[in-house]
Amino acid sequence: MRNSTCLLQPSLATTVALPVIYSFLFPAGSFGNILAAWIFSRQAPTKRTQYIYLANLVTANLLVCSTMPFLAVYFARGYQWTYNSVACRIANHIGTLIMHVSMYVTIIILCSTALSQYATLKKNSDTQYSQVVNENFYRCVLEKFRQPKFAKYLCIIIWLTVLCITVIAITYNVQGGAMEEFQRCYNIRVEAGEFTTMIAASLATACFFLSFMIVLSSYYSLTRHLSKIQKNTCIGEKHLIYNTVKRNILVIQMILTVCFLPYHIFRPIFYILLTNNDCPRLNRLVEIKNFLTCLAAAKSSLDPVITLLLDKKFKKCLYGLFTKSTPEHHKRKADIFTEETPEM
Repeated sequence: MRNSTCLLQPSLATTVALPVIYSFLFPAGSFGNILAAWIFSRQAPTKRTQYIYLANLVTANLLVCSTMPFLAVYFARGYQWTYNSVACRIANHIGTLIMHVSMYVTIIILCSTALSQYATLKKNSDTQYSQVVNENFYRCVLEKFRQPKFAKYLCIIIWLTVLCITVIAITYNVQGGAMEEFQRCYNIRVEAGEFTTMIAASLATACFFLSFMIVLSSYYSLTRHLSKIQKNTCIGEKHLIYNTVKRNILVIQMILTVCFLPYHIFRPIFYILLTNNDCPRLNRLVEIKNFLTCLAAAKSSLDPVITLLLDKKFKKCLYGLFTKSTPEHHKRKADIFTEETPEM
């Protein structure tokens, strides 16, 4: 790919549509996630597992949103910059790189949240839970995901891993130095990367599909379990808890499917079809990749809206922040984030 002589020619879809989309997503996502972080910090007990996952998810969302202005400028003006310019390096490192690593933090935390929701069944019904997870090993593993201490350490490990990858990648790119053959910033080296980038992309894609299958199998197992117990027994008051867990895992599955799956299906195809001597096809592939990346990044801006629409407790918190406080309202705030009826 280093020897490619093809110059990418961005169309209006890249130079106009993508900057406009990122320009709309940035303020919407920043405001929504800052508001969500404010609500969680004021209302949620810090020792709750769900709060730990949500706090880290909001942090990852904000990081993705913070890269959007750089990406908007890059797609609008990147084809005019030189490859070794400061603007190109900032857009490449702060924009593309941080956006991608934050996106995978989001995916892993979403998977962990789904497992935490699934493991909550143990607390609500040990008997039924044992029917879903028969082996002690799997029961212990799932139980870990709903423990605050484990959730905190898991998130720390995720962030440290991402930080190391980011530093190594930036160092490698900087030391990669100037390449005379690449005069413009919008080029194949930035858009497709080199061999090491392909290896990292393959590992990241494998990580996504592993997370995707874990969430999918959790939803399938829970659905089968609910179908069986609804036929054989009356689960009464716990019916709402089971349905809430099922809905939350379904929402996570839908997010992974709609926002992230198209990009991760296309990325291996992108590298397979990438050739050095077919410029029209190369331009089309790069633009498709960039729009699918934008779809994945849009998830960070849409998260607060999804939470507001689906989570009644989040609505109550939001409403409570703009109404007068009463003793009854203070009591509701104390119970707003509970593990008994887990919410997204």
